[in-house]
Amino acid sequence: MCLRSSSYTSPKPCKHLADYKLRHAFNGYDSLQNCLKTTPIGRTRVDNHNTKTPRCNFCNGYQGRLYICLMCSSISCSTHILLHTQSKSGHDVAIDIERSELYCCLCCDQVYDPDFDKVVVSEQIKGSCPGRSNKRRRLNSGMELDLKKSKQLIAMRDGRAKSCYPLGLRGLNNLAMFSGDRSPYSPAQFLYSWWQHSSNLASYEEQDAHEFFISVLDGIHEKESKVRNSSKDDGDCQCIAHRAFSGLLRSDVTCTTCGFTSTTYDPCVDISLNLDTVNSSAAEKTGLSTLSGCLNLFTRAERLGSDSKLHCQNCQELRDTSKQLSISRLPLVLCLHIKRFEHSLIRKTSRKIDQYLQFPFALDMTPYLSSSIVRSRFGNRMFAFECENTDSSAEYEIFAVIAHSGMLESGHYVTYLHVNNQWYKCDDAWICEVDEGIVRASQCYMLFYVQKLLYYKANKDLSCNVSVESR
Repeated sequence: MCLRSSSYTSPKPCKHLADYKLRHAFNGYDSLQNCLKTTPIGRTRVDNHNTKTPRCNFCNGYQGRLYICLMCSSISCSTHILLHTQSKSGHDVAIDIERSELYCCLCCDQVYDPDFDKVVVSEQIKGSCPGRSNKRRRLNSGMELDLKKSKQLIAMRDGRAKSCYPLGLRGLNNLAMFSGDRSPYSPAQFLYSWWQHSSNLASYEEQDAHEFFISVLDGIHEKESKVRNSSKDDGDCQCIAHRAFSGLLRSDVTCTTCGFTSTTYDPCVDISLNLDTVNSSAAEKTGLSTLSGCLNLFTRAERLGSDSKLHCQNCQELRDTSKQLSISRLPLVLCLHIKRFEHSLIRKTSRKIDQYLQFPFALDMTPYLSSSIVRSRFGNRMFAFECENTDSSAEYEIFAVIAHSGMLESGHYVTYLHVNNQWYKCDDAWICEVDEGIVRASQCYMLFYVQKLLYYKANKDLSCNVSVESR
């Protein structure tokens, strides 16, 4: 799907930022370069050397969002930033100290400027180059902002790290395609379009990778549905999102009195799995969970409580029931979401589950298909099933892992990609080769598998493209 269609417009330029640049050019950006600091996880923040802990000049607070004025370097919190702007004419643009993002105090919104982005990226490169000391070299105070020099810095760093990445593998600058350029890409237009589609997620706050994934698929589906003039609830949707990720779950609810079973089917684009820590004695002893254990837990029959009695069509009254989920149809690309964030409404607490999950690189989903589950339930008797997957289409190979590090309130996502029999770690703008042991040891949050036949075909096609490019 082309992101440059008419519905994906560029962000509207901020008038106040344009006025600032017209009056002061890059003076504020140049002075900012000496205040940027790259954290160990690759995020760039503003480090004001005048104070150890930045505080709001109005309330002396230091929690929440803090902004530094581009004009006078005054620090204000989110409550008082507008007051600072109103008290000093022309002080309209500030920088989020923690995230190094431009903020218009009059628009009350983040704004994007490619010139500012180049400054931040250049500083990230200097702070992250291999072989460099932790004390970063400062730019000369007289150096003017030069976009060409900034690109040269990016190219130099990319060359030091790896100059022969597979085609299309490209870092993303953290805000939140392939054109032959190997320098990091800032997906500002995509981010802006996503905010338009999901206004509830358009904010400064970090967003959940799983929510983002579902939101993007939903946006692609809606866009293609309008073009095709098809129904949103069409189970046979031919949009690229559903052709790749759509599967079908089967739910069997059985009356424990008479054995009558009611079956329903629900489409899905991913499967959310609980870690098998509570119900697995092996997990408690070893301190780890397995993906097979999580899938077994997902497809295991569950007896519903007495307070959840359902009306039995055969008994014609409320009865105790059991429920069992299975997979009726597998997708081409299987997305498994691991529930690492636990929220308790009773205790009003939230926590992250740091349990290690052992997952295979080759996955056979046959035991979790409806055909296997139902046959096992009835003593392995043979049944005919619609949409029954063949053995070959139930075999998958892993190609991507999204891992989360840190705590519930603050953390960082990285992606591991398997391309041409090599694993790559994508950490914002930086890409590097890693061993498979690093991937296996990661705190996986989302796992992406592709059907084995499609996986080998894609790798074969990619190898052919590489050989053609090298000629």
